[in-house]
Amino acid sequence: MQALDALTRAARALADGARVSGPAQTEAARQMQICNACRYCEGFCAVFPAMTRRLEFGKADIHFLANLCHDCGACLHACQYAPPHAFAVNVPQAMARVRVQTYTDYAWPPPLGKLYQRNGLTVSLALLLGLALFLFLAMLSQGAPWNVPAGAGFYGIFPHTVLVLLFAPVFLFSTLALGMGVRRFWRDLTPATSGAPLTRSAAVQAADAVLRLKYLDGGHGAGCHNEDDAHTLSRRRLHHCTFYGFLLCFAATSVATLYHYVLGLAAPYDWPSLPKVLGVAGGVSLLVGTAGLGWLNLRRHPLHGDAAQKPMDRGFMALLFFTSASGLALWLCRGTPAMPLVLCLHLAAVMALFATLPYGKFAHGIFRSAALLRHCVEQRQPGKWDAP
Repeated sequence: MQALDALTRAARALADGARVSGPAQTEAARQMQICNACRYCEGFCAVFPAMTRRLEFGKADIHFLANLCHDCGACLHACQYAPPHAFAVNVPQAMARVRVQTYTDYAWPPPLGKLYQRNGLTVSLALLLGLALFLFLAMLSQGAPWNVPAGAGFYGIFPHTVLVLLFAPVFLFSTLALGMGVRRFWRDLTPATSGAPLTRSAAVQAADAVLRLKYLDGGHGAGCHNEDDAHTLSRRRLHHCTFYGFLLCFAATSVATLYHYVLGLAAPYDWPSLPKVLGVAGGVSLLVGTAGLGWLNLRRHPLHGDAAQKPMDRGFMALLFFTSASGLALWLCRGTPAMPLVLCLHLAAVMALFATLPYGKFAHGIFRSAALLRHCVEQRQPGKWDAP
């Protein structure tokens, strides 16, 4: 009887329109109600099992489902109500529009999130070029940069202390801004996903889904879609190249920091030292991943994703590409007159990348991981509408 009363109250709330605010969230909620009645795509990804646990879709529920969506396109190509049907169900596009709103709603400080959302590619390239010019002028003010002593490396151009003073504030600000946004996101998601605490088994399951990009397999292992209804594993593989390439580059920087402060070994490091091996492997993987994803993004079917999000996506991919390309070029031109200019470009790309991390495509990986954690927690709880 209690379950019937709960269902009645939920139905009345839906009839009164007490669901969400905002056009993107409202449209996503409309489509979720249609999908909840159909359930043909229930086994495709995490979105649909999570959807079936709900009769109404509030703002937190929609943000939760949107960040579970990997935009694989499988449900769009399988849907009998997809455009040009009058119902116009396009879950990947609806969820992409909500995700963009998520980055803005939870951005800290909020004005920076709105600026990057509207002009992601322009902001990224302008920041890169502006920082490169600033570094080059600072380098010129200290004398002729091409007269670097042999064996001094890039510390002969920018001393280690100067680099720390340049990068530490950017890194700390990026970490703080991203942490503040995810903290607010998690706080809103927790009561909407049973409110149960995180467990070790749920964390292990979510980590497995994140590290394997489980939900980019289309729900059947053959892959997702890009420019047509053919299945492809390209997006999953290129995402892996980008993700693990970034981790390898970060690991190279972390190991180099230990070498410098713990072992007293200053850069530059010769091949095949651990920082160099990790950095080169990560740089090549990043280069391949971002170039491939950029090409797929240009060819993507217009019904996949959100066109308004493309500048943000391309801005992030461009910064990752320039970071990896300039890093590899810096290694190859070491000891040549071109090294100072390439160093300025590389440092500017890294600084611009970290300055924009909390507001663009990188944030989606963190928000998605948080959503998957809450999904794995919610799966272990009794269904909201189960009889007592």
